[in-house]
Amino acid sequence: MSIQNADYSSIDFEEMAKSIGLKAKHIPMLVGVFVEESTEILNNLELAVNNQNYESIKVEAHSIKGSAGNLKFNEVYEMAKEMELSAASSQSDFDYQGYFNAIKSAIATIPS
Repeated sequence: MSIQNADYSSIDFEEMAKSIGLKAKHIPMLVGVFVEESTEILNNLELAVNNQNYESIKVEAHSIKGSAGNLKFNEVYEMAKEMELSAASSQSDFDYQGYFNAIKSAIATIPS
């Protein structure tokens, strides 16, 4: 998978609720928590990318991947998965910075 320009600015909470099996009234809170908690994870991920710390990249990308997957932010999920797998094998030629920027930009489009 390649880097994607995901835009979640027009989330349909009803549709999201149906896809994950919850009531729509719970979605704004869950999305808000995801965005809030992603801030620290993204800060840690950026530091790991800057330091080429593959173990930390793997851990932080895994965190983003899991949460994004649960909420059906599929593009973020897929990009984080690629980062995690590449870091797990210490793949030095992977575009960690590009993927980080794309994930951060995508999360920034999520209304909270």
